[in-house]
Amino acid sequence: MKKVSFIGLLFFSILGFSQQKTIDQKVEALLKQMTLEEKIGQLNQYTGNNQATGPITINPNKEAEIKNGLIGSMLNVIGTKYTRQYQELAMQSRLKIPLLFGQDVIHGYKTTFPIPLAEAASWDMDAIALGARIAAVEASASGIHWTFAPMVDIARDPRWGRVMEGAGEDTYLGSKIATARVKGFQGKLGDVNSVMACVKHFVGYGAAVGGRDYNSVDMSDRMLWETYLPPFKAALDAGAATFMNSFNDLNGVPATGNKYLQRDILKGKWNFQGFVVSDWGSIGEMVNHGNVKDNKEAAQLAITAGSDMDMESNAYRYNLGQLVQEGKVDIALIDDAVKRILRKKMELGLFDDPYKYSNPKREAKELNNPLHRKIARDMAAKSIVLLKNEKQLLPLSKDLKKIAFIGPLVKEHKENMGFWAVELPELDYNKHVVSQWEGLQNKVGKNTQLLYAKGCEIEGTNKDGFAEAIAVANQADVVIVSIGERGNMSGEAKSRSNIHIPGVQEELVQALQATGKPVVVLINAGRPLVFNQTADTAPAILYTWWLGTEAGNAIADVLFGDYNPSGKLPMTFPREEGQLPIYYNHFNTGRPAPNETAFNYVSAYTDLKNSPKFAFGHGLSYTTFTYADLKLSKNKISDSDTIEVSFQLTNSGKFAGNEVVQLYLRDKVGSVVRPIIELKDFQKIYLNAGETKTIQFTIDKEKLAFYNEQLEWNTEAGDFDVMIGTSSSDIRLKTTFELVK
Repeated sequence: MKKVSFIGLLFFSILGFSQQKTIDQKVEALLKQMTLEEKIGQLNQYTGNNQATGPITINPNKEAEIKNGLIGSMLNVIGTKYTRQYQELAMQSRLKIPLLFGQDVIHGYKTTFPIPLAEAASWDMDAIALGARIAAVEASASGIHWTFAPMVDIARDPRWGRVMEGAGEDTYLGSKIATARVKGFQGKLGDVNSVMACVKHFVGYGAAVGGRDYNSVDMSDRMLWETYLPPFKAALDAGAATFMNSFNDLNGVPATGNKYLQRDILKGKWNFQGFVVSDWGSIGEMVNHGNVKDNKEAAQLAITAGSDMDMESNAYRYNLGQLVQEGKVDIALIDDAVKRILRKKMELGLFDDPYKYSNPKREAKELNNPLHRKIARDMAAKSIVLLKNEKQLLPLSKDLKKIAFIGPLVKEHKENMGFWAVELPELDYNKHVVSQWEGLQNKVGKNTQLLYAKGCEIEGTNKDGFAEAIAVANQADVVIVSIGERGNMSGEAKSRSNIHIPGVQEELVQALQATGKPVVVLINAGRPLVFNQTADTAPAILYTWWLGTEAGNAIADVLFGDYNPSGKLPMTFPREEGQLPIYYNHFNTGRPAPNETAFNYVSAYTDLKNSPKFAFGHGLSYTTFTYADLKLSKNKISDSDTIEVSFQLTNSGKFAGNEVVQLYLRDKVGSVVRPIIELKDFQKIYLNAGETKTIQFTIDKEKLAFYNEQLEWNTEAGDFDVMIGTSSSDIRLKTTFELVK
């Protein structure tokens, strides 16, 4: 008996010691047991059978390969039933290394939130983080460990369809949003309601030439470091577990095989300890780029450059072993990649419980939580931007007798989800998503009659529906028109050379305005569109983007004033495509145009104004805000000092509401040219009607520094403009200070 007790104590002592071993020690111990083939298997990712987000590699031996430990990760496996089935196969492998399940959970899982560009328009970091948190809760409850989000690419050209997936054109705002999304998705990594974030696309993807998806990128190192890299660094500092490289080449070198980006910057200078996954097939696509002759060379280049996991190209699966045997790839590179992946699997707790995230009861509970829809509705309302509101047409009265609701998007359901929405096969989206028509029905009282006419299709030239629409409009007190893009017209591989509102939709708006009835226009889109005719003539315009599951209710909340719109544009809206790329923080040039009509030997168009149609940061409210009494704590500072900026913000209107107060700076003289204006801080402030608050900002060295010609991050002595505004083009207060050395 004593002997048994001693053995029992020894067992528990060993167990305790094992549990105390660090993750790195456990990883090293496991690595020593792995064959080269098993190691390469961990670097291999396949898609499941539920859906695909790229060209599928046909693999009839998928299940057998999982059993043999030759696949380390899968994507597009939907639901606990299927993730468990695949994980059970992995548990039949020799070493029982669990699979990672990834999914493009971009703006929600079952509960679809507004597209990311719309959420960026909220300028509300807490709300953005909460949306990502809800997405993580639902996705993890369905067996997902890992989301391929956030996309933090800076994008200045709305022809590029993937602008809908990011935070817009500004580095500072984009960095703040990157931080919020990473923290929202990941929570505390290893908790059952957390998913790993994957920051993408590293790097420069948003600067594709001509706004054409997958195209080349050519930029200076200073632009790379100053404009495009900071959101990635912010995401890393927020604890991002993984990164995804990019489809594009950067200055002639494909990002997937770019050692400078992945090893020198990301894993070197920034000391990133997570792993890098390729984008879909991007390792093999280096053959098409023309810098390798086949998948074997592609595999060699990618692993050497720092790409750890191969998504769907099979370049690693079929070539790395031979490359090691031939001495062309050091086994240490493969070991490093494997360790990075195993470490994350252990941090998630998958070695302790491979089925940790595949609990059907939790799935049923979290995917039917009514609180999630409430939060999505709130986020959707915050994302709407009031572009125009002449004669205070909005908010609408709930006492109106007849409202005409016209347009091709009024009664759509699924369109409101936009691109990159997860589609669950068992879900009826006509019941799940609140249409705009249903939103109004839910809002108005019994004494208000809603009238409907489609008017026209989204695309095409057919105007046969105009007559009915006009007849309906003539019966109403006010006309609401819902126009724009289809949900799948913006997104990956959805680049457009023409970003005008398609079809005859703007002509429909003009025909309705000719009735003399007050007209409110809703514009549904995943990018900035061109709609000059509507912008110039319609009295009230709401940019509603694609708002997700609760779109209809959120739009109704704003239309009738239950929510006072507070959204601000995260991208500049051009007058025409000929201005693209267009962004607010441009350089002045040596021959700046003194006004909008000057064009002779100055930097200007002869046939178009330089200014945008709607500026970065623009967005109106149902109330008005007054800015006054700008003060600086000092007028001269050194690098070690700070300046406190303060002013009085007053809600001078009749409605309570939020104002996004924006702090801009201009470095007036630099050793390299500096932008005419740069966002350096912002606050979202709620004020009751008549209320005044003192708003404060702090200016420090970080806000004044930039990359000089030698790519050194530092400040330079000189004068700075301080500008406080409600948008980049509507500066309300301005003063100057001096930085001395």
